[in-house]
Amino acid sequence: METKKIARRILLSVLATILVILIHLTIQSLLGVNRGNMADTKNIEVIDNRIKIGFSLGTLKEERWIKDRDILMAKVKERGAEIIVQNANNDDQDQLKQVKYLLDQGIDVLIIVPNDLEKAAAAVDMAKRQGVKVISYDRLVLKSNVDAYISFDNVKVGQMMALAVLDHIQEGQVLVINGATSDYNTKMIKEGYDIVLQPEAKSGRIRIISEEWAPNWMSEFAFKVTDDLLQKGNVIHAIIAGNDGLAEGIIEALSEHRLAGKTVVVGQDADLAACQRVVEGTQLMTVYKPIEMLSDAAAELAIKLAKGEPLGLKNTIYDGKYNIPYFMLIPIAVDKNNIDDTIIKDGFHMRNEVYRNPSDL
Repeated sequence: METKKIARRILLSVLATILVILIHLTIQSLLGVNRGNMADTKNIEVIDNRIKIGFSLGTLKEERWIKDRDILMAKVKERGAEIIVQNANNDDQDQLKQVKYLLDQGIDVLIIVPNDLEKAAAAVDMAKRQGVKVISYDRLVLKSNVDAYISFDNVKVGQMMALAVLDHIQEGQVLVINGATSDYNTKMIKEGYDIVLQPEAKSGRIRIISEEWAPNWMSEFAFKVTDDLLQKGNVIHAIIAGNDGLAEGIIEALSEHRLAGKTVVVGQDADLAACQRVVEGTQLMTVYKPIEMLSDAAAELAIKLAKGEPLGLKNTIYDGKYNIPYFMLIPIAVDKNNIDDTIIKDGFHMRNEVYRNPSDL
């Protein structure tokens, strides 16, 4: 009997020890979970404290806007901030809805490429009412009092295109196909080429046979305008295209009339296809706008605005109602003679992509 009592006591002692150990392990496990939750909470707080930038694009249909999106995203992330991108696909109402979505995500700064120079003011107003700073990126939003506008010198873009034309024709007839009227850049580009062309038109050296505005920058429109004029027997010595996408449609029409390479065509944006046409001789020049510089500066401005730091911008631009701080970059005229030292040297396009044909090397 005594032996059984001793065995029972030993068993109870072992069980009690096991129970204590289990309780201890359970408590440690719970404490570990809580610590993990506390660490997760801290991590969430760190993420939530990062600067958050919304990027609203009016379109991604042109090659250059894809570059803008990708480079700006990289530049913002390099600075430790978060970026959310939305594309309106040329729809004003969609852009307004998407800006509301970005604001709902708690963004600190809105960077907007307006689809329409006036209608986008509603999106800017919405952001400002929520205390969110706004940068108008490459395209200006009119009468909206954005906190900053960043772009290239678009008047100079127009001047560069017109000067290239006059360098290659002594006299003759010029066709102008501008971009969309909903983009304020087209008005500034027109201002630039008018400065150069109007004195020549008054002297009779050149004649502008038609000046058109392509809805939504449609290359099909540029093709039709060019083709219609040629079908009617008009002689066209040079064509100024609002961008390289329009130049593509123009050159397609010229090709059908066996005039590609004979009629001078100029554009802007340095799209890959345009650079290929420049070295092949069907497009005289394109205006190169280093997007990496634009995106880098936009990311820097956005971070400063989010932190409440001064931008230090000296230039301003009038938006129809307010003088806006303006970060202005200088574009570069590029033709076959300097494409290697500019576009290819910068890595904007690869040499083997631009020079498709061995004969062009």
